[in-house]
Amino acid sequence: MSLVRNQHRNRNRTRRAVTAAVTLLMAAVLGTAGAGASNAGTAAPQTRQIASSVLGADYKVTLTALRSTEDQYAASVRLQVYTQSGGAWKESDRVTVGDVDGWFWYPLTGRGAVCEFSTASTEPAPLTVSLLITPSIGCSEPTHYVVKEGRVYAG
Repeated sequence: MSLVRNQHRNRNRTRRAVTAAVTLLMAAVLGTAGAGASNAGTAAPQTRQIASSVLGADYKVTLTALRSTEDQYAASVRLQVYTQSGGAWKESDRVTVGDVDGWFWYPLTGRGAVCEFSTASTEPAPLTVSLLITPSIGCSEPTHYVVKEGRVYAG
């Protein structure tokens, strides 16, 4: 009789040990997945400057691709305007070109990404941007802006 009880106790211990091990393993896996997900949302996006122009001594204009933290294939484009202040360029305005995460990262950061980026050293300064959507689709329709007194306006 004691042999049967010992076998029963051993089986129960084994079941509890297996259950505990599986529970710990699941907690570790879920904890790691949760940590990765939370870090992905807080990490700074990867960026790449894709165009830049200096308009006399007045303005510097840049286009920067920002890789999405939500979708590895998506990107946004930031247009920034800088003005001279104390011998250094200081950002005076920024806008998003198109929709947030509305571009594709690889075409945007690859060869031929900037189809048109034209500026002029006048006040107000006209600015036109057209970017590659994909090689098969081609370029976006030109978007027109005006830079006036360091601020960007739809043109």
